[in-house]
Parts: sequence; C-alpha cells; structure tokens
Amino acid sequence: SNYEQDHGADLYRRSMYTYWKRTVVPPAMSAFDGADRESCRVLPRRTNTPLQALTLMNDVTFVEAARVIAQRALESSPDSTERINNIFQGILARQPNSNESAILSQGLAKHLKQFEATPESASQLATIGEYPLPESINQIELAAYTTIASLILNLDAAVTKQ
Repeated sequence: SNYEQDHGADLYRRSMYTYWKRTVVPPAMSAFDGADRESCRVLPRRTNTPLQALTLMNDVTFVEAARVIAQRALESSPDSTERINNIFQGILARQPNSNESAILSQGLAKHLKQFEATPESASQLATIGEYPLPESINQIELAAYTTIASLILNLDAAVTKQ
C-alpha cells in the first residue's frame, strides 16, 4: 500500500510504527545509524556523518522542527539573547556558554541581514511545513532564528548521546 501523509494534529503525533522492509532501513533512520535488522547488535553505533547533516538541514521534518522551535522562541521574549538561550536550552538542555552565545548572536545578525536583503527567501523558509504560522509573525526574524535553531540541532551534542 502507498503511504499517505496525515495533516493537521495527526501529522505531529508520535507513531509506534514505521513502514520497514525486512532488509531495508528507512532512509532517515539509516542516516542516524538505525539497525539494519540483518544481525543482532548489542550496542548501537555512534557516528556523525555528512548524511546526518544533510538530513537535519534539508528534510522537511527537521526544517519544520527548527522553524517551530524558532517560532516559540520569538513568542517567548522580545530579547534576542534570551530567545537564543531558549532555543539552546530547548535543544541541548543547558544554557550556552559565553563563547557559544557570542557565535550564535553574530550568526543571528548575519542571517537577519541576509534575509532582510532577500525577503522572498525568508518567506520560503518561514512557511516550510504545515505547522500553523501566525500572520502577525515577522517572517524575516523567524527565518533568521530558524537558521540558528537548525545550527543548534546540527551540533554533535544534539545528534549523539553524550
């Protein structure tokens, strides 16, 4: 049977089931070291590969997740540092150190400039996925914070257990 994507609230529910062929791991699970089911593995492998970064930066699931994380940060505070801290805390369960904060703040300023220069690209990024987007939200800011959330989601500490 063909897979049909749900919509609305059903799109975001957790599922205990994944369509899985006997010897073919689903592609996203394969990129993140999903078991191939051809042999028993006692301990999971831990790798960090370019395929993981490509999946995290391009798969609509992860791009939309970064957008929603950014959207919630925008709604949480008017202060950019506090927004970045909220994103960081939500993904890594800790506050950024001063060096990380400085890098993320510089990145945010750079992305804000880029999206101000190309508002159509900001709009494209801000509308990825089906999660509702309030009309009142500033899409340039949302796009810039989405790139910050995506960057944090790509950190090794977010991808692998530490």
